[in-house]
Amino acid sequence: MLIKVSGEAFCGSGGFGIDSSAIDAFLTELLTVCEMGVQIGLVVGGGNIFRGRKLADAGVIERPTADAMGMLATVINALALGDALVGRGVPAIVMSARAMAGVCETFSRRRAIEHMEAGRVVILAGGTGNPFFTTDTCAALRACEIGAEVLLKATKVDGVFDADPVTNPDAKKFDRMTYGDVLARQLGVMDLSAVSMCMESGIPIIVFRMDKPGNLESAVAGENAGTVISDGEKDRTTKTTKDTKRKK
Repeated sequence: MLIKVSGEAFCGSGGFGIDSSAIDAFLTELLTVCEMGVQIGLVVGGGNIFRGRKLADAGVIERPTADAMGMLATVINALALGDALVGRGVPAIVMSARAMAGVCETFSRRRAIEHMEAGRVVILAGGTGNPFFTTDTCAALRACEIGAEVLLKATKVDGVFDADPVTNPDAKKFDRMTYGDVLARQLGVMDLSAVSMCMESGIPIIVFRMDKPGNLESAVAGENAGTVISDGEKDRTTKTTKDTKRKK
């Protein structure tokens, strides 16, 4: 499976940079999933370190430069997470979309799959390696490339709502949606290009709240942990990881 984690998972609430307690909290959830025997790929964001869109929009720097800086921020987060996992006894490897010799491996679809099949957690950094693409799109792209059975998107809300639940207490949460529903409503929970890519490949998306203890395990097990986005038919997310030996 492919898990998309934003940079916010690496810092405290409303914070900046990398916070050790935030990483510990995320590791507690991730290690539980590792023990379930699933093959895990992770795409990490870098918003806790750098958000270049505002600088680009203000004309301070150009968008390609801002995006390149953001890609470097994701590598920093990936390296921190990789070392933290290894320190807990979990084999992990960091792969970047852009070559960074001496720092981490360069992404290769075949090598990523080999690492996952060998039981390593593969942390995918550097976005797609190109400007103008978000880490959401990167997550969908990598999920398609590695043949993931499901894409999990960890957020700060409980799933997909018809309005912003932070500002609207009456916002309605959806338990299940079709790809078409999300695209038609243009809901901002995930880039529409990422949703379209998953729809084309038939990869279900589960949007769930990351900071709720046990939520990641529930999402992996196919339980009701957020919102499932699929083709509307009974999909692979209804099958728990207990039904398979090494679910990807």
